[in-house]
Amino acid sequence: MRIAIIQDWLTTLGGGEKCIEALCGIWPDADIYTLVYRSEVFQESVISRHRVTTSFAQRLPWSTRKFRYYFMLYPYAVEQFDLRGYDAVISLSAAFSHGVLTDPDQVHICYKHTPMRYAWSGYHEYLDDPHICRPWKRLLVKLILHRMRGWDYIAAQRPDIILANSQEVRRRIEKYYRREAQVVNPPVSMPPRDKYVGLAKEDYYVTIGRMVPYKKMDLIVEAFGRMKDKRLVVAGAGPELPRLKHLARGHANVEILGFVDESRKLELLGKARAFVFAPHEDFGIAPLEAQGCGTPVIAYGKGGALETIVDGTTGVFFTEQTAESLREGLERFEKIETTFDPAVIREHAEQFSEEVFQQRFRRIVEENIRCGAAPRRPVYQGGA
Repeated sequence: MRIAIIQDWLTTLGGGEKCIEALCGIWPDADIYTLVYRSEVFQESVISRHRVTTSFAQRLPWSTRKFRYYFMLYPYAVEQFDLRGYDAVISLSAAFSHGVLTDPDQVHICYKHTPMRYAWSGYHEYLDDPHICRPWKRLLVKLILHRMRGWDYIAAQRPDIILANSQEVRRRIEKYYRREAQVVNPPVSMPPRDKYVGLAKEDYYVTIGRMVPYKKMDLIVEAFGRMKDKRLVVAGAGPELPRLKHLARGHANVEILGFVDESRKLELLGKARAFVFAPHEDFGIAPLEAQGCGTPVIAYGKGGALETIVDGTTGVFFTEQTAESLREGLERFEKIETTFDPAVIREHAEQFSEEVFQQRFRRIVEENIRCGAAPRRPVYQGGA
């Protein structure tokens, strides 16, 4: 069985790339295709042991660092991949990879992280970016994204099967693409139970993740800056790091660590009173990593968090992305903190393990190769 795996780009090792690593564990001979590849990032990853084919965008100036600036070229670039000879094509897409062209006798299964965020659900938020505040820039971006939505919708009709990483994403696929999707949650690496579950708790809260605006770490820092009696530890890397350090100045109870390695991350999660999570995520792996350590989560109650956290059992929710709402969620957590059982929290997290993901994905691919993808009804059957 010949398998091709297609990813938008391979430039950082995050949740999407962890999905590819899990698929490589199922099909160790699979070939990987991607628009842009930073090989130095994946030297320790199983991905580096696979044949990786890139698009012509790889040869453009500064493509591996400034790859997002070439996004207008990617619909054309992804259609140039020659995938003849593969039994199944698996595209993992948050933007372009679902637009690859396949033959009628091939099975194309798309694993959708989300429909193109800046063209659909995040369109108006993207237009608020201060880098495009000038009227002519905003008009140009609107015209480009208008055309991009048309291509994206057409491209979303190409896969035979669409899988969504959460119910949140499934609803977006149905709304924007008029396609049905089956939910297969992404893989979460479970830390060793005997090493991190049941660690003695220390008097701090923690948040860890990529430091980018939509993660709302600034909101968490702001909230704890007003609660001098509660300690917050922030870890991660990204463009927001200098800003977060600036926000934390004068707040002795807020510690910004920056990047930490995997061992230190799991130790921070295991010893924390709770993990704090403020973004509206499509799914959200970080809260499950915390629960894998037996640590409860205080999360914004929207999006993927509603699917991975059991309110009152593995964590609590706050209702608005504001410092005041987070404070109220924290107070509620502290009232019931002693009722949380690390063993129960860990057992819940194991439903989202890498092994569960691999079993479900293998079965879906093999059944569709054996039977052939079921024909789909046209999206529109109306007359003239």
